Formats: sequence, C-alpha cells, structure tokens
Amino acid sequence: MTETKDNNLLAKLGTAIDSVTLNQVRHILNNLSPPDVAHQLETAPPKFRHILWELVDPEISGEVLQELSDEIQLEFLNEMDGAEVASLTEGLDVDDIVDILQQLPDQMIPEVLQAMSVQDRQRVESVLTYDEETAGGLMDTEIITVRPDITVDVVLRYLRRFDEIPDLTDNLFVVSRNDLFLGNLALGKLLTSSPTTTVREVMNTEVQAIHVNLTDSDVAQLFQRQDLVSAPVVDDNNRLLGRITIDDVVDVIVEDADHSLLAMAGLSDTEDTFSPISRTAPRRAVWLGVNLITAIIASTAISLFEGTLDKVVALAILMPIVASMGGVAGSQTLTVVIRGMALGQVERSNLSWLLSKEFTVGALNGMLYALIAGAVVSLWFQDSTMALIIGAAMAINLTAAAITGTLLPVLLRSINIDPALAGTVILTTVTDIVGFVSFLGLATVFLS
Repeated sequence: MTETKDNNLLAKLGTAIDSVTLNQVRHILNNLSPPDVAHQLETAPPKFRHILWELVDPEISGEVLQELSDEIQLEFLNEMDGAEVASLTEGLDVDDIVDILQQLPDQMIPEVLQAMSVQDRQRVESVLTYDEETAGGLMDTEIITVRPDITVDVVLRYLRRFDEIPDLTDNLFVVSRNDLFLGNLALGKLLTSSPTTTVREVMNTEVQAIHVNLTDSDVAQLFQRQDLVSAPVVDDNNRLLGRITIDDVVDVIVEDADHSLLAMAGLSDTEDTFSPISRTAPRRAVWLGVNLITAIIASTAISLFEGTLDKVVALAILMPIVASMGGVAGSQTLTVVIRGMALGQVERSNLSWLLSKEFTVGALNGMLYALIAGAVVSLWFQDSTMALIIGAAMAINLTAAAITGTLLPVLLRSINIDPALAGTVILTTVTDIVGFVSFLGLATVFLS
C-alpha cells in the first residue's frame, strides 16, 4: 500500500511540475514528513530534483537534508555557502550536523563553523575531532546527566525545567562530580520509584559503556546483541562524552549493507540511482576495465591448450560449464565469509574450522556434480573419457573455489583491502583459471 501511494505521489508531482503548478507541488511536498520528502527527492530524476528542493520549506530543509544519501546531500551542499549551511543545520542534533559537514570540502568546514553560534560550534567541534566511522563520530553530545546522591523527586523536578528532553531518551546518565560515568537511570525506574529514593539505589551500574574509538560496525553489533535503544560513550578515563542512539545505528547497518551489495559490483556505496550519465559511465568503466584485465588473464590460460582445443571441438562446448560452476560455488563461500567477518564472527581461532567445513562442502558438491556432469556428457557425446575429464575438473574446481572463497577475504582484510570490493573479481579469475587449466590439462593428458 505504501509503495503504491509513493508511486502515485511521484506521478502527481511530475504532472504538476510539467504543468507549472508549482504551488500545488509545494503544498503536497511540505505536508509530508521530512523522511518522506527525502524519499521523493531521491526517487525524482535529476531534472525534477532541484526544482523540488527549492520548494521544500526552509523550516524542514535541514531535517530533509540529513535523510538524503551522501551523494545527493553533496549535490545540494555544493550550491551553498557557509552561512547557508549553518542556517540549514540549526536545530539539528550534533551527530546529524557532523554527518552533513563531513560531506563538505575540508576548506569549507571552518567557514560553516564560524557562522554557527558559539555553543553549537563548540559541540560540533568536539565531535568532529573523531573519525566518522567510530563511536565518537556517531555520538550526540546532547545528554541529560544526574548525580547518584540526589533523590528521585529532585530528578523529576529537574526534568520539568526542560521544554523537551532529547529524542530517544530511555535513560538518564549517572555521573560523578568529575563527569565519570557510573551507570544509567532508566526512565521507567524513575517514574515507578518512591520520590525519597536516591538515584544510587535504583541506578543500573552494570551498563557497558562504549569506548569513543570503537568502530561503528562494532557499535552496531553491540546494539544488536544487547537490544539497546541508546548507550553512553566514554573516553579512556571513563569520562562521559555523549550517547549513541538506535537511529544512528540503523543508518550504520543500512550503509554497511549497501556497501557490501554495491562493492561486489565495483560500485560506490554512495551510488545515486538517478545520477547523470557523465558521472555513472566513468565509475563503471573503471571496474569494467579491471574485469577485462582479469578476463584476458583467464583467456591466456586457455591459449596454452590451443592445440588440444583444435583436436576436440567438444572441449570448447563444455569448457564454460566447469568455470561457471566454480564461480558460483566460490561466490557462495565468499559471501558467507564476508558476512561472517562483518558480524565479527570470523576470527583466527575459528578460521581453520571454517576452512575445513567449506573444503568438505566444496568436495562433496564437487563429487556430486562430477557424477551428474559426467553422466550428462557421456550420454551427450557418447564418450566415457570426456565424461571422466569433465567430472574430475568439476570436482577440482569446486573444491578450489571453496578454499579460495574462504581464505581470500581474510587475506585481503589482512592487507587492508576491502574484501567486498576486490573479492569477487579475484575469485572469478581464480575459478576461471583453475577450471580451464584443470579441464584442458586433463584433456591434454587423456586425449593426446
């Protein structure tokens, strides 16, 4: 139902723009929530996108901008000066402001900071010092802290002084006079405790604080394992710096998923579906060039057996089968291992077990499809020798594919190369070469 509604709305927007009834478009657009406005911008072709952005109410434009993908954010930010960006981000959470600023060229960030109020500038600068892919880069410094020696009644009177509390506040943070983190006070516990009870009596001291330099992927895993809504962030001295909330963790999970999916095709995880041809074509051309090089390497392996191919035409017909099966088997293993690494499940301690398991699976499937392929070829060409050759080559390549798919991502990670980006191309090259060499090599031995 939601997808149909979105499609109808986009069609209506397109019709309205074409008929120049921009007031109607403005009314439709600004009656949507900021995430829905962002969705309309991302699904609109480039010729409509900038028109729609100009129609967004300035009061919600900052919230809309933070919901957009990095590439589209940068597209709009490039058209603004520092003062405009500062005005746009006013009122946003610190972590969201930092996310937007990190899209800007380094030389423009000081200009934006200078245009901010002193308080906002200090808060943003404190987060900008941390890498964007760490807990420090994710955290929001807008937090409510209380001391352990005060009563529940004092805490409640303190909270009533706020016009509103930060979004997704499920806990108050208990700190010492030196801002050292001591524990959490759940809002549910606060509301159900006696007014004369002290915070120390009802606080949770078993909370695991997140170190400011923990990677964002590890933060996401921690939230997933412990079903957290928010978590405190501390430095080396256990001093409370801020908090991370589930909305930011969801963004990390989505970004990691996008990265894994698009990187396997050699694409950037900021790829815009409707980006211009002039931008899309060069990006894809680079990866196609890499693939061409690997294909030439595989073809070189085939050329070594040119004489054998000239003698038996059936080899040319059957050769792609072995390479294709190896490629699919290897991709299955590679995907499982990369996912395991992303979830923090693959370590040195269990790598040998995983390798043994994947080797066994590859060998079993290799033998199964060796029998199937051998039977098919025997019936097809009425040649038992050819059936033996393709069966043996199939078993060899599926086993090699399993070994390569397991060890390749671990090796790439050890030399700081993204397995999702480079793994597929290297794996395909290996399985092609092993498939061709084993099949044609066996044919050379048995058919000469």
